[in-house]
Amino acid sequence: MSYRLAVDIGGTFVDAVLFDVSSGAWKLEKSFTTPTNAAAGVNAAIKRLGIDGSALDSFIHGTTLGLNTVLEHKGVVTGIITNAGFEDVFEMGRYNRDRAQMYSLEYDVRPPLVPKRMRLGVPGRLNAQGEELQPLDEDAVREAARTLVEKWKVTSIAVCYLHAYRNPKHEQRTAGIIRKEWPDVSVSISSEIVREYREYERTSTTVINAYIQPIFRRYIGRLEGGLKDQRFAGSFYITRSGGGALLAHDAIAMPVHTIFSGPAGGLIGAVRLSEIVNRPNIIAVDIGGTSTDACVVREGTPTLRYQAELEKLPLMIPAYNISTIGAGGGSIARVEGGLLKVGPQSAGAEPGPICYRRGGTQPTFTDAAVVLGYIDPDNFLGGEVKLDEEGARAGLMTHVGEPLKLSDIEAGRGVLDVLLARTVSAIREITVEEGLDPREFSMLAYGGAGPMFVPLVAREMGVREVIVPQAPAGFSAWGMLMTDLVQEYSETAVGLLEHVGLERLREITKRLSAQAAADLERGGFAPKDRAFEYAAALRYFGQEHTLETPLEENDTLESLAKRFDAVHKQRYGHTMTDPVQLVHVRVRGIGRTPRPALKKIPRREKGTLVPRTRRKAFCFARRAMVDFSVYDRETLRDGDAVPGPAIVEEPTTTLVYFSDQQARVDEYGHLFITVKA
Repeated sequence: MSYRLAVDIGGTFVDAVLFDVSSGAWKLEKSFTTPTNAAAGVNAAIKRLGIDGSALDSFIHGTTLGLNTVLEHKGVVTGIITNAGFEDVFEMGRYNRDRAQMYSLEYDVRPPLVPKRMRLGVPGRLNAQGEELQPLDEDAVREAARTLVEKWKVTSIAVCYLHAYRNPKHEQRTAGIIRKEWPDVSVSISSEIVREYREYERTSTTVINAYIQPIFRRYIGRLEGGLKDQRFAGSFYITRSGGGALLAHDAIAMPVHTIFSGPAGGLIGAVRLSEIVNRPNIIAVDIGGTSTDACVVREGTPTLRYQAELEKLPLMIPAYNISTIGAGGGSIARVEGGLLKVGPQSAGAEPGPICYRRGGTQPTFTDAAVVLGYIDPDNFLGGEVKLDEEGARAGLMTHVGEPLKLSDIEAGRGVLDVLLARTVSAIREITVEEGLDPREFSMLAYGGAGPMFVPLVAREMGVREVIVPQAPAGFSAWGMLMTDLVQEYSETAVGLLEHVGLERLREITKRLSAQAAADLERGGFAPKDRAFEYAAALRYFGQEHTLETPLEENDTLESLAKRFDAVHKQRYGHTMTDPVQLVHVRVRGIGRTPRPALKKIPRREKGTLVPRTRRKAFCFARRAMVDFSVYDRETLRDGDAVPGPAIVEEPTTTLVYFSDQQARVDEYGHLFITVKA
């Protein structure tokens, strides 16, 4: 027998999903996240599955390690070597002031990740065509590296030279010198990470890669050690921020591409689910312990961007266009200035919500859900954990109810109302503000708290349908099982389309495709399992920003320009008569992996569905405590109709919907929640 394993780390729980390739069966296990040693929580979740590692074909992992390292400023001591005279590019940036602080007289920029004393310049220069104007001073490189390593004790160095995207020779030589004389020092060079122009953005991306690389290497090493102890000998992958996966040893060299890998697994699963249930337009909403991540899947494809941002620093990496807010099961509720606020601070896994009995003292979304009757204190995690309902109620009253003179139910309802407003605002950013009507989409609810909260969000926004997949708490890990190996390649070629010409455009795509094919072959993918996607980053002459436009094999310059016009009109509502300019050519190499099939559930042969029990809970449709029917999800069958108000429980999450909503079950066990006729 052979299995595939996927593991996703969240702010509170680690989800591990085991898929049996032969039978199509799958199993989900959870363990608490271990912030001080993330690998320990992962290995604990894997052990709970009780699987012999030798039976695993592959292990795919989504991690927020890099993201959290940057957010918490806990990376390694990092230095920069660049061209003499350009040492301050990283700190100067584009001198954009934070919009939220635009008019603040007290505005102060956060200190850069790399202070001035650790940014050193060396003689050597290339022009914009990649031609050498001044040879690299290798003695100066040695002296700069010696100063960084011996005086400032850096353990990682980012090398970023002007126009290295055209000619990487100087960067490669610099890296060779450092690695020979200081082999224990990590080196990141911009030409291996970003082969595109924009000096500041390329430097920023390389610095973040260097900042997290040693930590990421140690983490992967610990994971590999744990897997080796369990006799694992299969392929080890890490999900990418923009979909797909990297082999683990490639991810160690370029961990910046995994910065947003945690949320990416859910988007990969959303694409697969949209195919299965024939819903090409979906708003995917993942609500976990610390955050809510939302992304639009349009015509079966998630919105992708080629420049992300983290801690006000640009990242030139492919990443899904995910709107994230600090709102999840662990979001802390408190009163400030007479106003109720929820999040972005989170109780996380340690100490966690009050009701977890792990030392938490501040009320959270989860505590409010217990007080409102949504979560059964005796049936959390399948009864494995007994929740402290009275502790949750007391904490909610102390920190919210009494300061605002509210009852416990009113305080709990207020917590959800505040989170509702924040979540709706985040989803409007990626729909209404992008010219999309959310009422024309289905909404996919997953994550530990997603099924409990998304039906309320959809009700508020007028979304026609909510889809709750099987085992939604582990949906991101399940999505990782659908992941293909993906390699991204790009080349800067600035010029008007008519000046670049069709011949050069095809020459660039051919060269990048050859690189992609070689890497896929190295990864063990046969020609029949390889696929390639092409795109051009285009803009009207005089514009600053580009739009990604699909590039097809039989395109002419005219057909490509017309397709760009259509993309521009969809995004901005108009086209222009200015000539079209090419900026980048992109090729995505994809190694196809087998898609796990979903098992169908049986239909109900006789009798009707009856609730296991009933209990009082707060109904937002009636704004009162009413009787909810309570069902075990494992008892639902294909074709069942389940009217609201109802609570559907499973070991790892709870689904809640209200008196003006109803649900039906499809052949795969997915639940579809709609408004009652």
